[in-house]
Amino acid sequence: MGKIADLDIETDRGVPVDRSMLTTDALEVIRNPDIDIVVELAGGTGIARDFILEAMSLGKHVVTANKALLATHGRQLYQHAVDSAVGFAFEASVGGGIPILGALRTGLSGNRIETVMGILNGTSNYILTRMSREGRAYNDVVDEAVRLGFAEDPPDLDVRGIDAAHKLAIISSIALGRPVPLEDIHCEGITFITPDDIYYAGEFGFCVKLLATARMNGDSLEARVHPAMIPKAHILANVVDAYNAIYLEGDFVGPNLYYGLGAGRRPTASAVAADIIDLARRIRSGAGAFTPPLGHVAPPETSVRIQPIDEHEGQYYFRFSALDRPGVLSKLSGILGENNISIYSVIQKGRDKNGSVPVVILTHEAGERDVQNALRLTSGLDVLTDTPVMIRVEGWCQ
Repeated sequence: MGKIADLDIETDRGVPVDRSMLTTDALEVIRNPDIDIVVELAGGTGIARDFILEAMSLGKHVVTANKALLATHGRQLYQHAVDSAVGFAFEASVGGGIPILGALRTGLSGNRIETVMGILNGTSNYILTRMSREGRAYNDVVDEAVRLGFAEDPPDLDVRGIDAAHKLAIISSIALGRPVPLEDIHCEGITFITPDDIYYAGEFGFCVKLLATARMNGDSLEARVHPAMIPKAHILANVVDAYNAIYLEGDFVGPNLYYGLGAGRRPTASAVAADIIDLARRIRSGAGAFTPPLGHVAPPETSVRIQPIDEHEGQYYFRFSALDRPGVLSKLSGILGENNISIYSVIQKGRDKNGSVPVVILTHEAGERDVQNALRLTSGLDVLTDTPVMIRVEGWCQ
């Protein structure tokens, strides 16, 4: 008979459970010789890691949904699973009920994955969807999302891009067959996005998404999470509300899309149950070996180089709030030109409610270093009334 450990074994969870299965001592479960599979759902990166390492050392197979733990301590856990000759499954850590990790490990294992682009956080996607459809301010939608249970209070991990970065680290690690350090992934959130930015994005034919991107550039991996403008015709543009989607390209299969609920009790439970069933089947069949966590029997020992964000090249959106004076646009365009940034299109409309004039610019392809330098220079102009806004553009070339 299985065992369930929880600090609270008195609260009714709506599921009938034999009281003899319940305990408040997790080690009682982990050290039980009759238990073959340990499921860790405690969360966090402290005691959860100790539980998993202990279970593996005792020859137990492990299932977890703990994305933060894998993104932070994945290298240690992956190697310990291999050294202990146990199965280690974590499908629920990315995409909820979307079986993306299994697809990467098995169905796509004959491919070199060249690009991964994903909407990996349902909370942020819900917020941006409501802002886009209803023209509401960021803080207003966040408060609603917390009330409705779509977001934690506060929702920092979601809206700052950290949750998506955790998931991107895991996906990238499996795609490459070696751990990708979380700290090397560039991460920005959506807290600065305004209804004006979403409106102007629409004027240019784009929508705004919190996008997680991993792309091989030669021997380097480009790995970043940040708000991005994508064309309305892009396949990810129609992923709305709390849904997730992962778009990837393999050298043999070409483009693939995986779509579904990325969070919630039921999708997460579905993925956890699938991992348990898969491990149980292997145990019952007498399998003497389990697929390594990252899918590679002998993964490369060297770490992949993560490309710094300042090496990024692409197209950019700028929004400047300026005083209604002659020569403002020429000053801005002059600074951009001095930094090798060519303007593709400009929108300049009447005064906003604060009396400032919005100047919105879409660029041709430019370098991140030049863009950041131009932003520093424009921020010091006395004709600007607010901090300039920059959003990167993905999947579009004029």
